[in-house]
Amino acid sequence: MQPFFARRHEPPPPVGPRSSDAELLAAVAAERVDALKILHRRHAPWLRVRLAHRCADRELVDDAIQDTFLAIWRDAHRYRVTKAEAAAWIWTIAIRRLISGLRRSGTSPPLTVLDDADLITESAEDAVLVGVEHGDLGKALARLSPELRAAIQATVLDGLTVREAAHLLGIPEGTVKTRVMRAKARLREHLA
Repeated sequence: MQPFFARRHEPPPPVGPRSSDAELLAAVAAERVDALKILHRRHAPWLRVRLAHRCADRELVDDAIQDTFLAIWRDAHRYRVTKAEAAAWIWTIAIRRLISGLRRSGTSPPLTVLDDADLITESAEDAVLVGVEHGDLGKALARLSPELRAAIQATVLDGLTVREAAHLLGIPEGTVKTRVMRAKARLREHLA
């Protein structure tokens, strides 16, 4: 006999390639491996491209992606639909896993620049970024120096802390703060 206060666990609805990320994460939280496979197929390609923009070490990028999906398997129950888009939640996990990998390795691998031929898969997150990159903000970002653009991208677009951005970019924290401050001032001038 089950106690009256015991929580009833409803099985998640069936999932498939057309399921939303939120539905897939709910299924992953219910330990559905098929949902994790669909999430991996959907998000691993764009994660690999974006992480490779920040780190030239393919092994570290691959490890970060593997650690990301392991974290999703363990922590899918923590995702709340009202807090953030699933792709943003997954990206936050991935970039933090890359930072952790960089810390463990004790090195700062050089950043690599990919050309358009390397961009194979477009995700919903990429579509949003295209809007940012090709709108007024994108034009203003393009006018920034590479150093200022990298600092603002790491802290604002990628959501890293100043400490994480400093480690990723291989510069002191104070330099990151200064570059972000200058970048914001220049963006205000360009967008005014």
